[in-house]
Amino acid sequence: MVTRTEIVDTDAGAARITWHPARKPRLVLAVGHGAGGGIEARDLQVLAGVLPGHGVSVALVEQPWRVAGKKVAPAPRTLDAGWRGVWPVLGKQGLPVVSGGRSAGARVACRTAGELGAHAVLALSFPLHPPGRPEKSRAGELLGAGVPTLVVQGGNDPFGRPEEFPDGTDLVEVPYGDHGFAVPKRAEITQERALEVISDAVVQWTASLG
Repeated sequence: MVTRTEIVDTDAGAARITWHPARKPRLVLAVGHGAGGGIEARDLQVLAGVLPGHGVSVALVEQPWRVAGKKVAPAPRTLDAGWRGVWPVLGKQGLPVVSGGRSAGARVACRTAGELGAHAVLALSFPLHPPGRPEKSRAGELLGAGVPTLVVQGGNDPFGRPEEFPDGTDLVEVPYGDHGFAVPKRAEITQERALEVISDAVVQWTASLG
């Protein structure tokens, strides 16, 4: 599989898309990174490796602040502006685009899904609340996406454990996983199996989207 990168000018600066194309794509999954890292995150990389074989082209999107080499993510409205700026490029193939992200990127995907016409939303490690502050819930962002939404959440995520999510949330739990889906060595599943849980769930879910 040949990847390619593309620089896209946005109102927040230059963003970068790394394409992992499917041979005969039926969907595009665009995935943004979190506030504490980039597209090298283990979950984003495993999806980029697996999904093209199932007819889903994956676009890993680096926000302008990361492309510029900055260490700290900007305000949510700036993240949203960066995401809006890459959206026309994501849809150029005329295929449905699933808007996705991990952590802060998942919040961006949820906040902008309706206005951008996203086909669905994939929320990886959705930060339901700051650690130790369940009263500061961001459930409104998740519930406000307005399109089919899959949450993939670590069982030990301090930003929101699976049982804390609103009833009716379409959620897949990664047992023992933390916010980065890392599992302890003493866990009953391996790190490799934890990543398979993620990829298997997303493959099945994207197949159901048509």
